Amino acid sequence: MPQPKAMPEQDLPKHLPLPATSTEIVNALAHFHRAEMGRMSDWRGRIDRTSNWAITVVAGMLSISLSTPSSHHGVLLFAMLLVFLLLWIEARRYRFFDIYRARVRQFERHYFAQIFDPRPGLTGAWPELLAQSLREPSFQLSHWMAMSRRLRRNYIWMFLILLFAWILKITSPRLQDEAVPLELAHSFAAVIRNADLGPVPGWMVIVCVVAFFGFLAFATFVVKPEPGELSYGKAHM
Repeated sequence: MPQPKAMPEQDLPKHLPLPATSTEIVNALAHFHRAEMGRMSDWRGRIDRTSNWAITVVAGMLSISLSTPSSHHGVLLFAMLLVFLLLWIEARRYRFFDIYRARVRQFERHYFAQIFDPRPGLTGAWPELLAQSLREPSFQLSHWMAMSRRLRRNYIWMFLILLFAWILKITSPRLQDEAVPLELAHSFAAVIRNADLGPVPGWMVIVCVVAFFGFLAFATFVVKPEPGELSYGKAHM
């Protein structure tokens, strides 16, 4: 099959043509906005898939742990680690999503909003900021802040459900056993014994769980929000 001939080097344009008229500029802006919307939607879909994985993990581990009296409470601890790993992955995806969301919001706030309701003094330097983002893409928020946002929106509730199930498991280990009376731990010492995890004593397991959820509470409620798109309006993705 004959190969296509390459264009002579002298015939290649040194510079791509730039929009010269207002119509060409508007068309270029419309196509660019559509492209950024596509990128943002793609990363939003990835975030939703990670959240769905986390919900599936929680539901599966709860069914294994609470439906079988012989299952160990360590199954729920393992579920907490898996959900935290998914939270870590989702925070990374959220940082990429936030880049394209910020570009789209620049258009919406400074360009399209001015078309529908022109207001003086709202133009600002957003074209320069957008150009800088295109030339040197950079994250708008830290990984720590991304984790905090996803915790507040979804993941803190999954962790709390796992925590309540774990407490139920170590305080009533014979909850589902047939033909056996309900066995509850009547002392804190019994709860500690039930919390044993192999060679790890129960008190150490409880301390680790308390420290882990203290970290989650700090990341969820204590971290101050960073400036960004959340500063505008009350409806955010």
